Amino acid sequence: MRIEKCYFCSTNVYPGHGSAFVRNDAKVFRFCTSKCHKNFKMKRNPRKVRWTKAFRKAAGKEMTIDSTIEFEKRRNVPVRYDRDLIQTTVKAMKRVGEIRARRERAFFKHRMAAAREKQKAHRKRALDGAKLDVKLHLPTSAESSQTKTKILVPVKANSALIQGDGHSMGMETD
Repeated sequence: MRIEKCYFCSTNVYPGHGSAFVRNDAKVFRFCTSKCHKNFKMKRNPRKVRWTKAFRKAAGKEMTIDSTIEFEKRRNVPVRYDRDLIQTTVKAMKRVGEIRARRERAFFKHRMAAAREKQKAHRKRALDGAKLDVKLHLPTSAESSQTKTKILVPVKANSALIQGDGHSMGMETD
């Protein structure tokens, strides 16, 4: 059983699922969903579409260089059936999966720690900027003595457009 990769988003395409597009030069493109196929037909770059694995790797959100990734490539090579080989391969796949999960967790923690530090620095800069703004805009004694007065506008009780005393449209009257 060969598990293909979607050409656009790099997810697994199991036998009997997805669709394939064969170009005139006999190159086969496999897609997991019509969403991927439509994006391919629109000539979109998978590295610029945020939900693809190519974007996540290009943006540094997933590991790109790791020895556990190489095992997945080796799995697609057809080998003559041997019971012992299959058993050891299954055990190795489980072990590689555990190692990969542990490394991905460590990578995620490191990435989130860096993001927290960056966010703290951004907040500190914003607070420093706010303190400067407060110092620059302190009112002087001449400005504080001037008070703003409200202008009262009389409201017509019987308007031709609005029935009632003008409260129906949320207007306040004094």
